[in-house]
Amino acid sequence: MKNLSPQFESNLKSRNRTANTWRIVFQASTITGIVFLLLLLYTILNQSFGYVAAEYKVHPDTLAVNGVPLEQLAKSDVMNILNARLSSGLTRQLEREKPFNDRSRDELLSLVQERVLKPEVIDAWTLVDSLLHGSEIRAQVAADHPQARLEFTSWLTPHLITSAQSADPLKSGIRIAILGSIWTIFITVLVAFPIGVGSAIYLEEYASHNWFNSLIQTNINNLAGVPSIIYGILGLALFVRALEPLTSGSLFGIGDASTANGRTILAAGLTLALLILPLIIINGQEAIRAVPISLRQASYGLGASKWQTIWHHVLPSAMPGILTGTILAISRAIGETAPLVVIGAATFIPFNPSSPFSKFTTLPIQIYQWTSRPQVEFRNLAAAAILVLLILLLSLNAAAILLRNRFSKVIRD
Repeated sequence: MKNLSPQFESNLKSRNRTANTWRIVFQASTITGIVFLLLLLYTILNQSFGYVAAEYKVHPDTLAVNGVPLEQLAKSDVMNILNARLSSGLTRQLEREKPFNDRSRDELLSLVQERVLKPEVIDAWTLVDSLLHGSEIRAQVAADHPQARLEFTSWLTPHLITSAQSADPLKSGIRIAILGSIWTIFITVLVAFPIGVGSAIYLEEYASHNWFNSLIQTNINNLAGVPSIIYGILGLALFVRALEPLTSGSLFGIGDASTANGRTILAAGLTLALLILPLIIINGQEAIRAVPISLRQASYGLGASKWQTIWHHVLPSAMPGILTGTILAISRAIGETAPLVVIGAATFIPFNPSSPFSKFTTLPIQIYQWTSRPQVEFRNLAAAAILVLLILLLSLNAAAILLRNRFSKVIRD
């Protein structure tokens, strides 16, 4: 170090200062991202739990039997309450749907809640307010609504997941939206994955370097950045209108009047497949391009054909990268709302989707619809639905990551 020139030492100090500056900038950007993520989680959780004040047509305390509160009654006592409080016509209707004897105690309690107690939400508070100002909230409810019942409630409940949509926030659920999302993503992956991987193989392994293929490559790169609503307009024109006999199911004689316009799960899945197709192609090309050329040359040297080399060596080596790109693409598709609104996703459906030709709604559509409503309790439901959407997304991603790791392990072995 003693023999270093003053100019070199000056340049070295300048480079070190520059390196430290950029290190601080990168650390700050990482911390900023973490802070925003924590704020997002805080907002969702804050809306998903808290005190709820509700007034009942029949107060739960009046249904106690021999001093035992409603929540602790045996199944037989709950059945007796239903038989005594419900009209004979409604009782017969519920028995036809599912006999009381075949229902669990929790199912019978839900019927009592819905059909006998008939609660109506007066006000709701966030988690932070409930924890920090609990005594004030209780005093306010006791003064303003003495007949109301104040409970600390989690909006993320099994009832939310297993129930259909309803105009009453205490009865509403996201079962139909969850099934619609699963149906839609299944069709999206079924269509986009093989086409995307096949296109990536062709462009990397077979296509010659001429102006036409360069034009195709440029357009694929551009399509990856097109706003999603543009794909919704394309899906409306192509799948809903031009291919209506296919997407409505009338071509196969299995559609009905409600899906005659082609606004079905199949149209939604095909539209989202177009949306993520460029992403899968680009990521697939990068994964294939990363496979060492020496692996191909060794395969050719042993007498393998081009297709044998691709199928037995290139694709297995590139599959972890291809699946990583597919995971990212699915993550984008499962949260999309704009293209589904354009092609006609319903905001209220009373029945489960039973085929690709059914009318549909999805979790993002349901969340959007709830957040646009004026009642504060629907915003609580939307926050709980966001948690379900995140859990569903993480579960699908975890399954894909396990599959990717399995391919990586096979390659290493």
